[in-house]
Amino acid sequence: MWKRLAQRRLRALSRQFPAVLIVGARQVGKTTLARQTFPRHAYVDLEEPRTRERFAADPTFHLTEQAQRPVLLDEAQAVPAVFAALRGLIDRRPAAHGRFILLGSAQPALLRQVSESLAGRVGILELEPLVPAEIGVRSWRTAWLKGGFPRALQGDFREWWEAYLRTYVERDLPQLGVATDPLLLRRLLTMLAHAQGGIFNASAFAQSLGVSYHTVQRYVDVLEHTFLVRRLTPYHRNVRKRLVKAPKLYLRDTGLLHHLLNLSSLDEVAHHPVHGMSWETFVIEDLMRRERLAHPHTQFHYWRTAAGAEVDLVLDRGSTRVAVEVKVGEGGRPRHVTALEQSLTDLAARSAWVLDQAAGSQRLRPQVTRRCAAASFAWLPN
Repeated sequence: MWKRLAQRRLRALSRQFPAVLIVGARQVGKTTLARQTFPRHAYVDLEEPRTRERFAADPTFHLTEQAQRPVLLDEAQAVPAVFAALRGLIDRRPAAHGRFILLGSAQPALLRQVSESLAGRVGILELEPLVPAEIGVRSWRTAWLKGGFPRALQGDFREWWEAYLRTYVERDLPQLGVATDPLLLRRLLTMLAHAQGGIFNASAFAQSLGVSYHTVQRYVDVLEHTFLVRRLTPYHRNVRKRLVKAPKLYLRDTGLLHHLLNLSSLDEVAHHPVHGMSWETFVIEDLMRRERLAHPHTQFHYWRTAAGAEVDLVLDRGSTRVAVEVKVGEGGRPRHVTALEQSLTDLAARSAWVLDQAAGSQRLRPQVTRRCAAASFAWLPN
């Protein structure tokens, strides 16, 4: 059983708000985290048919019955009426923090219901897949290959992901009221895998798939809102350089990426054109997941000029910015370091870090340092 880094953040939110909402992809470990953190809370699965029927018929009554002690409400979006009922119960005892822990997989519907009914009454935690610091840093190669979903790590990740995608298309999306063509969605996912980390051009994807630009946009929105795709937006400041303004798209989990590309081992990954982007995804996702817990208000971007100068990840912490460049080989080449150093002025960043697979660390310039990524799974850039 893995101890999740998010547990501390979850406890802090429960001390501040009457209700806490945990969102994340299916099977990412939301229920396990909640039950480990709050073992004395009553547990209610709103996706269980009989329970869902009872709560849908009279949510206030059943919540009142359950609320004799704190309660976990799993798959809360299955019964939208519970949110209005929760508002009344919370307002009767607004100072009783941590009474309700809500779990859900459908981010758009859940956040819309929360914003309408529970604004100011609920803290929100997005639970990400496991990171090497949680599964053991010696297992980082396994995490890179298989991704961070607990059950994918415990067995044949390719069999697990195939079953996950089938359930996602056949059950999850219809339950969310999302109409999709399964074959088209699978083709789009595979195309995104081949274009991993690239600039998103919906028109180009649409032309290749033989559908409209708007269809591609809608499908990508669905994938993003259900936590399979990450849209990394460009960073803009009032600089005079011509900047790339389109987002970059990543499949968030490297296990999914490798499955869609039919890669079953890291040796196969190493001989595939996606090798560098797979490593970049793995390192960036690890940093972002841990950064979000340590600095919840950090915003994430990439930076690229029309002339080709680029930074893979910009951590915008409000008052400070940090630039991160990820290299699959050794990242200390003078030309790359010079370009990275020059970008610091445009970004108004305090420092830049190059994370690669070479051993040790090395200061390359006054504000630029190279580090071994595999030795940095418990470290955040500063």
